[in-house]
Amino acid sequence: MLVSKSLDTDLARSEKQTLYRIATLYLLLSIIIIFGFSFMYYTAQKELMLQEKKAELQQDSKDFLLKLKQLHINFDKTQVYPRSKAYESAIFDSDKKLIFATIPTQLSLHKILYLQDAMIHLVSIPESYYLGAKYVIIQVKDNALWYERTKKELLLFNLLAFSVMFVIGYVLLRLFLKPMRDAIHLLDRFIKDTTHELNTPVSTIVNNIEMIDKTKLDAKTLKKINRIDIGAKTISNIYQDLTYLTLGNKIVVNDEKIDLGELLQERVDYFKSLANAKKVFMEVKIVTNTSLFIDRAKLSKLVDNLISNAIKYNKINGYIHIILNKNEIIFEDSGIGIAQENIVKMQERYTRFNNVSGGFGLGLSIVSSIAQEYKLKIKIESEEFAWTKVSLQW
Repeated sequence: MLVSKSLDTDLARSEKQTLYRIATLYLLLSIIIIFGFSFMYYTAQKELMLQEKKAELQQDSKDFLLKLKQLHINFDKTQVYPRSKAYESAIFDSDKKLIFATIPTQLSLHKILYLQDAMIHLVSIPESYYLGAKYVIIQVKDNALWYERTKKELLLFNLLAFSVMFVIGYVLLRLFLKPMRDAIHLLDRFIKDTTHELNTPVSTIVNNIEMIDKTKLDAKTLKKINRIDIGAKTISNIYQDLTYLTLGNKIVVNDEKIDLGELLQERVDYFKSLANAKKVFMEVKIVTNTSLFIDRAKLSKLVDNLISNAIKYNKINGYIHIILNKNEIIFEDSGIGIAQENIVKMQERYTRFNNVSGGFGLGLSIVSSIAQEYKLKIKIESEEFAWTKVSLQW
């Protein structure tokens, strides 16, 4: 059984979209927070490692300064720069120019203790400038044990933190969305109940008006009856739209071979009173009569919405031409038209570009839903303030 897209489905989709958007924002904020804590923890562990190495480097620095002092005193006897297997070194003058170094990379004198290129550096200033050296740098290799330990700890922390924040976020999202979900369900229930209650009075009004012999009425009474007829059919059309939206997935579908020429004329006759009230001329032109295998109620709903829109957005003394070809129905009117940039949005639910004529923006959404169900193509052409042409093709 073919079914229509219901209001419940759209509400569920809207709720999921809201949930996904909030969840994405929450996830990004969580990642930023976790990354921030991870960075601070990494920095703290690095500083802790450097402080633990500081005493060892200071001892190496004292050892180097003794050797440098000996070289300074005995420079005329030996000119061999002191070296050690335990560390590398470099000396700079007061202008921070390199005097000599066993370190191949560029060095910085702006920090006292720092890690660079997997090497730990200690910058010290000796009391005496041996060989003109004001700055002495001692370098040792970082064994990276602290880094591996920190990496494992951060991995475990990140997994745990992300899991906890995910659970908390999910619970909070469900709690925050509960009022909105309850309000949507309450509104949905209200619409369904209201739609159900409208059925009997609307049907009664429309049926009784159709049974009145208008030829026996005087002009004044006929005018009043026509106004009631127009109002009743307008309410009836809105009622049918709401019924389709709220009960679409529960409506039994009965596909059958439909004579399109006969159905179009029937729907035009139904809307004749609404068209006459606006002095809009309607005609059905059958170039080639054909039939379509489709549910009669849904096809009538589709045609009704296109005719209703054509009347609603038409001008006084305008026209509506409905043309039936072999594989196409064309609805052409002399209405207010649609701006080109808005045509692509016309089939979205609740989309309206004119507030003068009222409505809920449901018509073309329902038309699109039925067309998709039966694989019909909708083509909309329009010139603003001039005309609109809607083609239904199969």
